[in-house]
Amino acid sequence: METEIAEIPTVLENLLNSTGQFDELAKLLSETKINSVQILARGTSDNAAHFLKYLIETQLGIPVGLTSPSSVTIYNVKLQFEGTLIVAISQSGQSTDLVEYAKSAKLGGAKLVGMTNDADSPLAKLSDFHISLLAGPEYAVAATKSYAAQLFASLLLVRAWGAKFSGVDSIVADARRTLSQSAGVREAVEKCDPSREIVVVGRGFSYPNAREMALKIQETSKVSVQGFSIADYMHGPISALTHNSQVIVVAPHGISLDHFASDVAKIRAASPDIYWLGSDELALEGEIVISGANCGSEIVSSICDAILMQTFALEFARKNGLNPDSPEGLSKVTFTR
Repeated sequence: METEIAEIPTVLENLLNSTGQFDELAKLLSETKINSVQILARGTSDNAAHFLKYLIETQLGIPVGLTSPSSVTIYNVKLQFEGTLIVAISQSGQSTDLVEYAKSAKLGGAKLVGMTNDADSPLAKLSDFHISLLAGPEYAVAATKSYAAQLFASLLLVRAWGAKFSGVDSIVADARRTLSQSAGVREAVEKCDPSREIVVVGRGFSYPNAREMALKIQETSKVSVQGFSIADYMHGPISALTHNSQVIVVAPHGISLDHFASDVAKIRAASPDIYWLGSDELALEGEIVISGANCGSEIVSSICDAILMQTFALEFARKNGLNPDSPEGLSKVTFTR
């Protein structure tokens, strides 16, 4: 897991240099009538799907939904997807329910873009266009470099569709710099107690990372962790918050902190331990900060900050005496129907 996290800058560089595949994708998108987008994914890839959803809706104004594979695999629904683009995101491209849903969507008239780390996978071969994540073999069960690749490939997909982003060309240098920012991670890991409740919250482009950080800690340290939009958290779950809770706030540089200030104040009222990943602008004395990437935009900073949340999960598992590469009860490829 540590080795694969360290490979993230190179993976991002591979994608940045793969202009050919995104030029071809741009041609397909310009020639296809698309009224809406549905994103097909599970697990870590589903968290990346939320990132792509935000990108398409905020940059292109096209409505985006997240699919329900069970509608096909359990309920045998016949999909009607004329004018719909399906983006299927999967590290392996092998999960049975994703493949079955993709087949049904194509039969229903959808165009299918696959985004996988295996060009020979069933999902890749089924796609009208395949985006290769170019991450190389990923052996640790907990996905790290493939998740970062999915985030960046999502940005490059939307850029190929006509959106413009700042900070993209410097992302490799920013990612390398982020890898070296370990002091805050060590301090946070040392203080964080696996026997106490852990909640991770974000908003906007940091929400996918909040979900993914919670998942990574669960996978590697065998503790229950919840990941929320801070807005959803205020709508009920906050009632379970106590002084024994630990709250990690994912707030990348560039995000509008107006959407955090009042909610964090309400969280503080319960006296939990608060950790920040990203900006320290709203942090108070005594709250631990993992300083995030400062890439000039919330979107690119969020991609680089994935390195820090993965490093936290890695070191937290080590602290707890567990092997983060082989979590009990999990395998690298999950087959669901």
